[in-house]
Amino acid sequence: MASSSAQSPQSPKAASPTPAAAPAALLSEEAATAAGILPASHWADQTHPEELSDDDTASTIGSVASTTQSLSSTIFEYRTHHGRTYHGDIGNAEGWEPNDKRHLESMDIAHHCFTLCTGGKLFLSPLDKKKVQKVLDVGTGTGMWAIDFADEFPDAEVIGTDITPIQPSWVPPNVKFELDDCNREWTWPENTFDFINMRMLIGVIQDWDAVFREAYRTCKPGGYVESMGTSCHFDSDDGSIKPGSALAQWGNIWYEGGRAFGRTFEVYNEDIQRKGMEAAGFVDIEFKDMVIPVGVWHPDKDAAERGLWWKLTLEADLEGYLNYICHTLLGWKEEETKVYCAHVRKEWNDPKNHGYVMGRVAWGRKPE
Repeated sequence: MASSSAQSPQSPKAASPTPAAAPAALLSEEAATAAGILPASHWADQTHPEELSDDDTASTIGSVASTTQSLSSTIFEYRTHHGRTYHGDIGNAEGWEPNDKRHLESMDIAHHCFTLCTGGKLFLSPLDKKKVQKVLDVGTGTGMWAIDFADEFPDAEVIGTDITPIQPSWVPPNVKFELDDCNREWTWPENTFDFINMRMLIGVIQDWDAVFREAYRTCKPGGYVESMGTSCHFDSDDGSIKPGSALAQWGNIWYEGGRAFGRTFEVYNEDIQRKGMEAAGFVDIEFKDMVIPVGVWHPDKDAAERGLWWKLTLEADLEGYLNYICHTLLGWKEEETKVYCAHVRKEWNDPKNHGYVMGRVAWGRKPE
């Protein structure tokens, strides 16, 4: 079965969005300077780069999410932040990614990008297909990983969890989706899952050690947990990412935003995956690091392909990715963010800029 498209949130017939919850205290100018972030007004003062033409590669990607789900429930009473919708109230969840149609299309592109990063595989753990009976996908997003895994493992039950109901309804019979916040105590009994997937939860987890403890408790002896994450800092081996440039500022913005609401984006930098697995009790821990360029500049064909899809992912909704971080957490004005995004686009479309981020997939086994 082919991957099913994610459904967009409920149409305008849904209940009116609830007002946004009070944001965390905005970052002061002094704190921003200490964090290495240029003042937001810096970008508004710059000459606005010419917008990309209508035939930009990102615009050629068709709509992936096109259908709507007509349910009447409080889970569809979404919060709004600066014109974008986010998940409804569920405990103390505070997600930074929008859940509207435009962003879901970007998330579906990201699924392909992340799969390319792992060599076309959905996982790197040494799973025994005959023994995999029950699987958990934490933070399933649009559900594409869960659907693809269920197709590959038709005899396994696959559960995808998320804080917002943006998954499709037409799915393989061995897939189901549940509304849940992984930061709360997990409700499943001990030794439930043969495999637990935790992909791209940067900026999501409040206490990584606690989440890995829950994964260890609910994982069956001999089962695996796997985590994929990336850095947010653009490096360049040739110095082409200049200090003070939009791409050089990118990591500072994300890292400071994570500190502002207590959900770190520095998972790769701080080796959180390996440390968390070790502390929880997992053994045979392995990891694979990878270079993820932005754009097709890399001479290695596979790396260039990863770079193309990484760029397409971000370009599909660049403003959406930055909306909560810049506006709600850091206090930027809409025009400041818009101009910053224009500079980002200009820089990563410059073939002279050889920027990349680092990615890591880590996996470990629960002892038998």
